[in-house]
Amino acid sequence: MYDTGLMIGHFEPLHLGQMRSILAAAGQAKSLHIVITKHPSPHPDFYITLQDKARWLQMACANLPFIHIHTTKEIALPLHERFDDVIIDIATSNSKLQHLTDALSLPKDTVLFVADNHPLAQPELCEQLLMPVATTPLQPEFDSYAIARNPVAHWLALHPQARGNYTKTIAIVGGESSGKTTLVHKLANYYGATFALEMGRLYVGTDLGGSEVGLQYSDYGPIALNHAQAIRIATANATAPVTIVDTDFVTTQAFCEEYEGRNHPLVSACINEFQLDHTIMLDNNTPWVADGMRSLGDTESRGRFEQRLLEIFDRHNIDPHLIDKPDYDARYQETIAFIDEHIYGKTGKSI
Repeated sequence: MYDTGLMIGHFEPLHLGQMRSILAAAGQAKSLHIVITKHPSPHPDFYITLQDKARWLQMACANLPFIHIHTTKEIALPLHERFDDVIIDIATSNSKLQHLTDALSLPKDTVLFVADNHPLAQPELCEQLLMPVATTPLQPEFDSYAIARNPVAHWLALHPQARGNYTKTIAIVGGESSGKTTLVHKLANYYGATFALEMGRLYVGTDLGGSEVGLQYSDYGPIALNHAQAIRIATANATAPVTIVDTDFVTTQAFCEEYEGRNHPLVSACINEFQLDHTIMLDNNTPWVADGMRSLGDTESRGRFEQRLLEIFDRHNIDPHLIDKPDYDARYQETIAFIDEHIYGKTGKSI
C-alpha cells in the first residue's frame, strides 16, 4: 500500500472504465489525488468545462474521502487513440510532475498511476521519471477514445454523473389542445427518456385549487422557476441522450401576454438563460378538446396564440421546427425522425 497516489487525465466524458481505474488506484494508495486537465480536442456538440468534470468526479467520489479532486489549466496532455507508436518526452513529463508536486504539496514518495499499457509503465522509462509508477488493470470493454468521439453511441458507458451534460433537451410546444403532452409521453416511452412536465397545469392544481380563476401576473414567475427546476432534475437524471420537455418558457410567456397583456421579465430571463437544445412546435390544427382548463378553443384564438408564440421565438432568436401535419401519428413519426437525425446522428430518414 502506497501512502499517496496521483492520477492525471482528461475525463471527458467520465465513463465507467475510468472510474474502475480510479478505484483500482485507490485500492493501492491511502490517499489518491486526481488532476483533471483540459481536453485537447473537445467534442464540438457538447460544451464541457473543467468545473463540469470536477463536479462529476466530486459527486462520484463524495463518499470516498481518500480521493481528492483537482483541476489545472496549465498542464496539457496529448490525446492518443492507441499507445503503439507514442514517443515520451521525459524532460517534459518530469516538468509536469514537478509542477503538480509543488502545486499540490505532494510528498516525495507519491506514486503516479497509469494503465498497464501506458508507455510510462515501461521499465526503461519508469527509471527516468521524477516519481515511481504503479499501474491499474486495463478496461478493454471501455474505449476512451471512441467514447469521447461519440458519447451518444456509448451512452451506457458514461458515468451517471456525466450524463446530464450529454443529453440534449427537446421542447414540444404549441397551443392548447395541440397534443403536446400525449406526444411527450409517447416520446419518453420510445426513447426510454426522462421528461419534464408542463408546470403551468401542475401549478394550477397545487397552488390555485385546480382552477385558473385565481391565476394572475405574479404566478408566471414561480411557474417558470418550477419549470426550470423540473428540467434541471430531468437532465441531471437523464436516462437517454434526449430529454423531453413539455412546453417551454416561451409558451409560459405567451400565456402571460395573452391573459395579462404584458411581458414578464423573469420569464424572459428564463427563456434566455435556460435555452433548450431543440424545439418542435405543433401547429394548432388538431381537434379542440375541452378539459375544464383550456379557454383558447375558437379558430381566431388558436391562430392568435400560435402567432404570438412565433413572435416570441423570433424575439429570442429561437428557430423551432414546425410540424403542421394534423394527424397525431404523423406528428409522432416526424418528431422521431427529427430526434434521430439531430440528436442521435442517424441519417437516411426523411422528415
